[in-house]
Parts: sequence; C-alpha cells; structure tokens
Amino acid sequence: MKVVFMGTPDFAVNSASAIKAAGHEIRAVFTQPDRPKNRGKQIATSPVKDFAVENNIPVYQPLSLRKGEDAENSINVLREIAPDVIVVVAYGQILPKAVLELPKYGCVNVHASLLPEYRGAAPIQRCIQDGAERSGVCTMRMDEGLDTGDVIMRREMEIPDDMTGSQLWELLAHTGAELICETLERLENGTAEFTKQPAEGTYAKMISKDELRLDFTKSARDVYNFIRAMADAPCAYTMLDGKRLKVCRARLSESRSELEAGAVADNKALSVVCGDGMCVEFTEVQPEGGKRMTADAFLRGKKLEPGTVLE
Repeated sequence: MKVVFMGTPDFAVNSASAIKAAGHEIRAVFTQPDRPKNRGKQIATSPVKDFAVENNIPVYQPLSLRKGEDAENSINVLREIAPDVIVVVAYGQILPKAVLELPKYGCVNVHASLLPEYRGAAPIQRCIQDGAERSGVCTMRMDEGLDTGDVIMRREMEIPDDMTGSQLWELLAHTGAELICETLERLENGTAEFTKQPAEGTYAKMISKDELRLDFTKSARDVYNFIRAMADAPCAYTMLDGKRLKVCRARLSESRSELEAGAVADNKALSVVCGDGMCVEFTEVQPEGGKRMTADAFLRGKKLEPGTVLE
C-alpha cells in the first residue's frame, strides 16, 4: 500500500518501522516542527523525523493542518501523493475533513487505550494513575471527533501492579506496531470490520508540569500509582530543602505512621507518610542537578531526620 505516516514520538517509530518492514511504501512522513528542548534550548528533531531521514523518506512539518498556508500546502502535497491510507500515531494534531476523506482507505489511528476509555493525549499514564488493571491498543478509522472513530482492531493486556508508565508505553508501542500491520492487511484484502464506539467515554488529558508535584495528602495507593504512572518521564517530584527531588521509582510500604502527610517516617528507607497514614517508600530518586540513584545512595549523602517534611 502507498502510505503517508503521521507521528512524532518514539511510540510512533515502532509502527512506522513495522509498516516499512511489512513491504508498504511510505511516501511521506508528517511530524511536529523542530523545537527547543531542555535548559540548553537546543533545537531537537522528533524521533519520527529521525526515522524518516535515516530511511530517505520526505519529511513535512506543518505548524497546522487545519489553517493557514501550511495547511494548504500540506493538503496539496497529500493530493499529489494520493495515498491509499494515512496512518496516524501520536501525531499531536487534529486532522481536518479534507485530509480525513482524501485516502482510499481513510485515515487510520493507533491509539494506546481500550476505546472508548482514555481518549485523548495521555492514555498510558492516566490509566496507571487511576490504578487500571487492564489496557491495550486499538486501531481506528478516524473521524472529526477526538478518538471517536470506528474501531477496527483491538488488543488487550493486563497491567501488573508494579508496571510503570514507561514500561507500558514500550509494550503498547510494540503491540500497536503489530496491530497496525494486521489492520492494513485487512483493509487491503477487504476483511476489515468496523465497530462504532459509544458516544460516552473517558478522557485522558495532557499531563501538565504543574501536576507533577506529589500531593502527599492523597492516599498511599494514589501517590504510588502517580509515581509509577509518570516514571521514567516526565517523572513526579517533591521538594526538599528548596530543591526538586524527582521520584523515579517507589513501592508501597506496609508501615503506618501518625506523622503528618509528607513527613519522612523512616530515614533509612526513605518512606514518606501519606494522607491515609500509610507510607510510600522511594526506591530511586534524582536530586536537582544530579544523577538518578537508589534511595540508599541518596541517603548516604543526605542525612534526613525522621519527621522531616517534604515541601
């Protein structure tokens, strides 16, 4: 099939690689514009752009597909290519009707949730944050709504209690790559089936920097789920002595404490009291300006008294 691929992060590269390996012809890649990254503000390219450059695939980086000169030029490019299908994986833009209706088989999206649950930008992190026991991947024929199109294929899997957001991200990226190849095969041979979604569903809103700071007034289970949901990126954090302390890994403790929420209950294990009196034990942290390390290594260089309150 003649394919145009739209995507941006590492998650999408798995699908693009699988589509190419399956023998489909990726005629163009659309990805987000290069942007400054981190404190150095160096211009960074997206992983999908890097994939396209490595494979000599033309790259387009419009600011918008919905308005302005960029949109007009992009639609002209797509009309000229006349793709059989447009595959969209974590692209980061909403496609207009003119694009949705252009390919022979429509626009097909790989979405990392069991639709209609967790529509939106951050389904992987939000389902772990909520303590969900199952997740999965769907392929969907896109419409003008936000992840509301007809589901073509879906694959479910369990979420172990200790699985992190980054681990689920990797697992679903590989599963999604397999699923999109099966979906394209079914579209091409006419065996694809389309299942309408219910109108109602849940929404996984984008993760903001402001919410990454841990709230120890919540239950230990909620704090633990949030830490593992945000590991290894963007990573939850707390404040100690006015400096940011990222919490990369944690586990639930069986200990209970009468200390206030946010207090260090056991400085030998770096366990912190939560709103229900139960504790979460940090196992890997990254101090501001420092490297990621075990909690034991951190405590050898930073002595904390029991009762110390994390800000």
